[in-house]
Amino acid sequence: MNNSDIQQGQEWLEELLKLGAVPSKVKSSLEADSCWLTIDQVNLTPEQVAILVGQDGEVLDAIQYLLNAIHNLGKDDEERTSYTVELNGYRIKRHLELRALADHAANRVRETGGEVEIKSLSSAERRLIHYFLQESDDLETYSRGQEPDRRLVIKIKG
Repeated sequence: MNNSDIQQGQEWLEELLKLGAVPSKVKSSLEADSCWLTIDQVNLTPEQVAILVGQDGEVLDAIQYLLNAIHNLGKDDEERTSYTVELNGYRIKRHLELRALADHAANRVRETGGEVEIKSLSSAERRLIHYFLQESDDLETYSRGQEPDRRLVIKIKG
């Protein structure tokens, strides 16, 4: 990930917001292996924030998907930049909720020896839970089913 990629993502998002009649500045920061682009909400109304986040983050997810798809088109895996679009602390709050959900499900699997299926997650949220639990030596995760009914499964390895 280089400064040019970060700047291009930031400019693209600012232009999209301007075209959507919600002009706003975007701040960038590097977090682990992702470039976080945070929409400055100072000049946005609560209604505009709600519209940009959408129900269960669907609009933020769509914007983030488009940004990643457009800016990584034709690039090899090692050249890709992973962008996360943030507004009003939604992603941070959701990450904490998903972390707690992953921990609770993992503990339940360990206690019962059975599997736990988690429904109603976006593909990005499923990926995040896979990431959270990948270092658990005793557990494995995988996705089951087809969209829109795809579910994440956690079970004991083996």
